[in-house]
Amino acid sequence: MTYLPYGKTASGPWSVEITPSLAGWTYSGLRIADLTDAPLSFDTGGEELLVLPLAGSCTVTIPGETFVLSGRPSVFDGPSDFAYIPISTQVTIEGAGRIAFPSARATRALPPRYVAAAEVAVEIRGAGQATRQVNNFCSPDAYQDCDKLMAVEVLTPSGNWSSYPPHKHDTPNEGEAVLEEIYYFEVADQGIGYQRVYSSERGHIDTLAEVSSGDVVLVPYGYHGPSMAAPGYDLYYLNVLAGPAEQRSMAFCDDPRHTWIRSSWDAQPLDPRLPFGRTS
Repeated sequence: MTYLPYGKTASGPWSVEITPSLAGWTYSGLRIADLTDAPLSFDTGGEELLVLPLAGSCTVTIPGETFVLSGRPSVFDGPSDFAYIPISTQVTIEGAGRIAFPSARATRALPPRYVAAAEVAVEIRGAGQATRQVNNFCSPDAYQDCDKLMAVEVLTPSGNWSSYPPHKHDTPNEGEAVLEEIYYFEVADQGIGYQRVYSSERGHIDTLAEVSSGDVVLVPYGYHGPSMAAPGYDLYYLNVLAGPAEQRSMAFCDDPRHTWIRSSWDAQPLDPRLPFGRTS
């Protein structure tokens, strides 16, 4: 199953828990915790991970270091600061809010690190009704000190499409990386959006899901997109990606039927509603 509604994967302290074994793949994972008064402690084991406030703030304590994450009121209020935590590390999180933990199975223990919100690169991509904002906080170019893990945030104004043209990451070649991808959604004002995933040469897959806050769509292979923000409701999603390659890459291949869409953007203005929140 590629569509997982909110609550389907809740387990223990996690409101969302996507492990590689649950997803039926090897690398990518995601946990979401709704922090209140009680601290949350766990060991990263064989996974490197990020601590990313979606709403609220927290303190991250690991042996020898403490990171204070100021966070943000919501995902629509600009990028957040975040922390990188390596494999085999005991972590304690304290604070209040909704915190995401994108993760990937890894083998190298890289140094822990804090990254300020001001250091997160914000990109406006597409044009016209395909204009969207990408917070490249852990893309390969923006953050190099990961073994396998990649993650970005995408914000799509109401009525717009993102992850468009549809594309895939499932065939090893010079211009395409093989990746397992997670989409975690939040929608403004308790609204709805839609996500499409469909077949490629790798195999059959056919998902058109109505999504709301807390829902997840898994992309083991196949073309994915568009992600559609319903009129009246801004759409956010967190993408978590990882794969077998030694070098991290988000290289993709468009569905050849729709790649012409990119050239049409030259004649269209950017959506003036972007960017969301702060950009510095």
